[in-house]
Amino acid sequence: MNRLGSLLERHPDRVAVIAGERRLTLAELAERAARVAGGLHQAGLRRGDVLALWLPNRPEWLELLFACARLGVCVAAVNTRYRAAELEHVLRASRARGIVLAPDFLGVDFWGLLEQVRPGLPDLELVWSPETVPLGPPAADDGRPDDRCALFATSGTTAGPKLAAHRQGPVERHAREVARAFDLRPGEHSLLALPLFGVFGFNTALGALAGGAACMLQEVFDPDRAARLMCAQGIEHLTGSDAMLRAVLDSPELDPARLRWRRGAFANFAGLAAELVRDAEARAGVRLTGVYGMSEVFALMATWDPDDPPETRVLSGGRPVCADIEVRACDPATGRPCPHGRPGELQIRGYNVTEGYLHNPEATRAAFTGDGWFRTGDLGYTRPDGGFVFLARLRDSLRLRGFLVDPAEIEGELARHPAVRAAQVVGVERPGEGEVPVAFVLAGDDFDEGRVLEFVRGRLAGYKVPRRVIPVDEFPTTQGPNGVKVQKVRLRELAARALEDPRREGGTGG
Repeated sequence: MNRLGSLLERHPDRVAVIAGERRLTLAELAERAARVAGGLHQAGLRRGDVLALWLPNRPEWLELLFACARLGVCVAAVNTRYRAAELEHVLRASRARGIVLAPDFLGVDFWGLLEQVRPGLPDLELVWSPETVPLGPPAADDGRPDDRCALFATSGTTAGPKLAAHRQGPVERHAREVARAFDLRPGEHSLLALPLFGVFGFNTALGALAGGAACMLQEVFDPDRAARLMCAQGIEHLTGSDAMLRAVLDSPELDPARLRWRRGAFANFAGLAAELVRDAEARAGVRLTGVYGMSEVFALMATWDPDDPPETRVLSGGRPVCADIEVRACDPATGRPCPHGRPGELQIRGYNVTEGYLHNPEATRAAFTGDGWFRTGDLGYTRPDGGFVFLARLRDSLRLRGFLVDPAEIEGELARHPAVRAAQVVGVERPGEGEVPVAFVLAGDDFDEGRVLEFVRGRLAGYKVPRRVIPVDEFPTTQGPNGVKVQKVRLRELAARALEDPRREGGTGG
């Protein structure tokens, strides 16, 4: 029995997937996966092969995942926002033998994009749409715990994203740990607007299935529709980025009297954590918790307890969902572990850590320390209570007057001012000064830069006080596989121009 398939056995009669009018129980999902596996096997896919999935959130995504697990075939998750060059990179890097793609999604001709790059992909032999995936007699369940199961693209570089590889055993185990940590129960519902091609959506979906809860799939996130579903369907679980949950909370379709929302978790990508946690409890009665994860270590790797105080639950990070996941912070210069509370590079060891980057041994070696810990590239610190706090990407942290400073510290103090809803702080190099902080804020009508700066000067050391506090209509963002994230690079460009011309304001974040 493959380990992934065991997730479908515990509550076979429970509804597993809801997509519009379509509903599948766990037993029906398992039966469908077995027949798809039979068709894939007849088409020539074998253990160790890679099948790319270029699909939005549809039941077929999960059917194909479980079908591949029966055969020991690995799924390469492809972002539906990818275009020709990005698609070619993933298919080439994964050496995919096949791909299943949506013929037309959001008006994009996926077939046409694939045809542009297919001549340069000698390994790619099999191409299907969800409607043409072959079915066959139920395939024997020959998957093994150590079969490579899923590939997820990491953040891109000039050479294209790397593919973090995970095996069936760890994927299955993490699903069960997530179900326990987030209290997903048989018969409950989890609204899944996060895309399955990112670990955030992938781990959220498998955690729901492991707990016997149904995944209610949204192909495209629509906050008003999500709010209506939350109320009409009695959905108990909603996980996403802070911007997604904020939009649902603000929707006029959300009726607190009809809600059954009892657990929610968020990644603080847009800097809205403080107001989100406060307003969710006040308006919806739900205690949201920050989470931590990445392609290499899974999403939902850590979270806080709903009974933790709000000032803890707003933090990115948490306590690992399993005691076998270890986290330490190490000094970036010396490599030595830091004491609790002192920021350093977060490093992780445990069942959840990727085996490495597929077909990229050089990048794999660079990603691990000599004693076997995965280097996240994140700045953070550990706590005596077993938790840890993510502060920033190391490349986004600030070096001010020789001190390593977390921009979130400054952002948090800015957000305490009544005229500031949320803040983002970046560093700009200035001749003769080194790096100086510049802040961008979502501001109210009574915003005054001078008064905000005076407020912050009374709360922070002088070198942490922003050189400018610039109001913007919105922060510039980008849509990644796991949600919307603030574009720090774009903010640094705007900050540099603002310092060159003090009259320049932020305008919109577009």
